[in-house]
Amino acid sequence: MTSFELSSPLTLPATNGYSHVAIISPGSRLVWTSGQVPIAADGTVAPAGDWEAQTRLAMQNVGAALEGGGATWNDVFKLTIYVVDTSALPVVRMVRDEFVSVDRPPTSSLVRVAGLFRPDILIEIEAVAAVGG
Repeated sequence: MTSFELSSPLTLPATNGYSHVAIISPGSRLVWTSGQVPIAADGTVAPAGDWEAQTRLAMQNVGAALEGGGATWNDVFKLTIYVVDTSALPVVRMVRDEFVSVDRPPTSSLVRVAGLFRPDILIEIEAVAAVGG
């Protein structure tokens, strides 16, 4: 039994790798991550301008944060992705799909921002997960 249900009602537009609705089961423990950027634990930054490398490292960092909260990628029902440019969206989606279930994708928001905390950072990702229930 999962701790949440995901759906995309036919009364809403078709999606591309996300669900429209998440319903959390009573008694689930919620885990929020802070926004994760493409900086490794040792301080190494993914290569500037490399959307694939930056997205992958940010997603790996989200995974580590989830693990720290006792959750996994299978528990994620909501992703928020901040990008400085939407032209690389196909690359972001490709890498995202290495981490989330493409058969049961989480709800998602993509926000284009003017910039992140450093000019070489292209992406920041945060997640919300439900465990148990």
